Amino acid sequence: MYFPSWMRQLYRGLSAQPAWASPRRSLVLSPHRRLPEFSSFIARTNTCGELRSSHLGQEVTLCGWIQYRRQNIFLVLRDFHGLVQIVIPQDESAASVKKILCEAPVESVVQVSGTVVARPPGQENPKMPTGEIEIKVKTAELLNSCKKLPFEIKDFVKKTEALRLQYRYLDLRSFQMQRNLRLRSQMVMRMREYLCNLHGFIDIETPTLFKKTPGGAKEFLVPSREPGKFYSLPQSPQQFKQLLMIGGFDRYFQVARCYRDEGSRPDRQPEFTQIDIEMSFVDQTGIQQLIEGLLQYSWPSDRGAVALPFPSMTFAEALATYGTDKPDTRFGMKIIDISNVFRNTEIGFLQDALSKPQGTVKAICVPGGAKYLKRKDIESIRKFAVDHFNQCSLLGKLRLECADLLEKKGVVLRDPALFSFLWVVDFPLFLPKEDNPRELESAHHPFTAPHPSDIHLLYTEPEKVRSQHYDLVLNGSEIGGGSIRIHNAELQHYVLATLLKEDVKLLSHLLQALDYGAPPHGGIALGLDRLMCLVTGSPSIRDVIAFPKSFRGHDLMSSAPDCVPPEDLKPYHIQVSWPADSESEKNSLNLHQES
Repeated sequence: MYFPSWMRQLYRGLSAQPAWASPRRSLVLSPHRRLPEFSSFIARTNTCGELRSSHLGQEVTLCGWIQYRRQNIFLVLRDFHGLVQIVIPQDESAASVKKILCEAPVESVVQVSGTVVARPPGQENPKMPTGEIEIKVKTAELLNSCKKLPFEIKDFVKKTEALRLQYRYLDLRSFQMQRNLRLRSQMVMRMREYLCNLHGFIDIETPTLFKKTPGGAKEFLVPSREPGKFYSLPQSPQQFKQLLMIGGFDRYFQVARCYRDEGSRPDRQPEFTQIDIEMSFVDQTGIQQLIEGLLQYSWPSDRGAVALPFPSMTFAEALATYGTDKPDTRFGMKIIDISNVFRNTEIGFLQDALSKPQGTVKAICVPGGAKYLKRKDIESIRKFAVDHFNQCSLLGKLRLECADLLEKKGVVLRDPALFSFLWVVDFPLFLPKEDNPRELESAHHPFTAPHPSDIHLLYTEPEKVRSQHYDLVLNGSEIGGGSIRIHNAELQHYVLATLLKEDVKLLSHLLQALDYGAPPHGGIALGLDRLMCLVTGSPSIRDVIAFPKSFRGHDLMSSAPDCVPPEDLKPYHIQVSWPADSESEKNSLNLHQES
């Protein structure tokens, strides 16, 4: 029987003295280590996954779900901690117990009491941590019966994601979701220990009702009862954590909820979680060393060691070598400039490219390409290039596309067990706006400080200014980003008003605060959902979030977002303007109100 690794490791590192050695359990094993009490404050004596041959003869009470039943003789009981085999009594004196355990549907919740006994010789299950023992039941109680399930709660049973999200509370019972969320909890706890206990950080909650701020992603608006006035759900605690530094807290962190009113993708959600960090009197190197130590300290032991320091690469080098600012460095196939080879070529389109001021000819070497890639694959690559022709990251996308094709042929390029961290630094401070290239927008956010060597360019050639912005990349995904902040009010005002042409009145509170003795400060935010997705090897961040939204940003379980009756909108001075194609939905809502 399959038994997940996270369960086998629950007791790793615990004292050799078992908790059940004395009639009355003691939480304290040593002056420095404590044993988790999984059965404190409740009716059970043990969890299903902890019983071993050392418990033989003990009277136990267990609670859990019926995993499956075999020939009405054996029943496997499951809880969060594992599985255990229950022997269903066959004698007449225990007819009532047999009736309960034989008639209760799979996934019903039961409580059983009995004696831990050894399995008969030859019937042990070495693949099951509790495989040496079984429970000889004396009493049983059906706590709640289960109706027919919409799907089997087994990891190897394929279910559509929509069905999993609709019945998320059932999907959460699976070993996969239990493992993912428990590992997430363990890593966050280790991060708290590292930041608070070892490095003096303070955990401070910041508001989730704020005001609309300029730049960045779209924000969710929340109506207030004052006519025409709205709150905004913050994209991140950016302004608050800077204000905390001005307030003298020196070292802040938060497991922060953040919101962005953008379309969902496999690695993005409208609401998500960040490990948000800010420090005073720090430089870029200090932030990077802090994060490297944080990840090394909180990293799961079964995922291999985290080697320090992480390598670093400039933004320009990343684009030139990998065609993206978040390169996957687990494999080669780097982009090479071969312009000199074709400098005197007579091929027309190459001559045309090289005649332009910054024209180059670049190539990707695909090892084994001639062996593995057939004509249809080459045609697929050509079509991919045509479809993405106007994107400046085309070569980076082609590199990944070629890797996908090779791995489909059985070539191992990206080892799933390898975790390749990379710092990307020296980003540009500004980028041309897509809709108006003559104007500038922040490459990171408007509070990012310029590179000290480039400050003079702010007033002459701002498009050439490098920033003190740094991203942390893991296996080709950005898992964190941060910067050293502008702590001078005059410089911040110039960036906002003159270069970005933002309404500075919206940020008057921050500009005023910077004028009252703001210390130099900087920070970073790690995307917890994306990090856990990579750590667990999950295909989507929805697999590491307890109650995620669908691809379109909907909660399929509760049907949110939902319509609100007009009378509920009146206190907020809001009236819905219905599109023509939503007339049927409006009528449906009216009918519901009338009934």
